Amino acid sequence: MLIDDIGRDDFVSTLGTSWKPISDRVMGGISRAALDVEEYAGRRCLHLSGDVCLDNDGGFIQMGLDLDPLGSTIDARQFAGLRLVTQGNAEVYAVHIRTADVVRSWQSYRAQFQALPKWREVRLPFTDFVPHRIETSLDLSRLRRVGLVAIGREFFADLRVAEIAFY
Repeated sequence: MLIDDIGRDDFVSTLGTSWKPISDRVMGGISRAALDVEEYAGRRCLHLSGDVCLDNDGGFIQMGLDLDPLGSTIDARQFAGLRLVTQGNAEVYAVHIRTADVVRSWQSYRAQFQALPKWREVRLPFTDFVPHRIETSLDLSRLRRVGLVAIGREFFADLRVAEIAFY
């Protein structure tokens, strides 16, 4: 199931929800995030870039997407995981999933991938997602949000995503 193929200039996904840049500034950090739609190496993509800084208890930037236009959840039990088409600066990035069980901003289910300098497909099985600061198991029947995140260390984030889907 396609989540987004970056077919629009206004950050609205195939699902009808909008991509949003988020940084640790919401909690007093100083990291800077930029999110753009662009053409890169023959592909239309979202481009997340910016400096991740650990000062003031910060340390992340992300592009986030609600999965249901009505603010509810979607059922992904029929899928094995997430598939991304990515390109980047060879850094390790994370995908954070939020479900209806996630009630605090620091909670999520997380998996990592490396964004290589050439476009490539990345498959992240749901079994690879690890609970972060939550004891509830990942409930695939109640997915609410997905975020692609540069987190945890000081570096320059340079991540492009041309497609994201369930597989």
